[in-house]
Amino acid sequence: MAEGTVQYRVAFAKNDVVIEGPDDADVVLSAAAADAGLDPTVAFMQGRLKSAGPTGALFDLLKSGQVGPALARLGTR
Repeated sequence: MAEGTVQYRVAFAKNDVVIEGPDDADVVLSAAAADAGLDPTVAFMQGRLKSAGPTGALFDLLKSGQVGPALARLGTR
């Protein structure tokens, strides 16, 4: 995803969410903290990683390899 922006959200509890990225991001990725360490492609296919925004941009992100490390970093305290 060369031009777009992404926002990552990792939820530890209902009102305890870690957010990284701009509010007007092109793609928003959300996962529970327990799922943040999973392979993001597998987590998406299992419905554990949620996405809002264009699907093509999501696939570009997954292919780039940047999603896994970002979610893992946010999923640890």
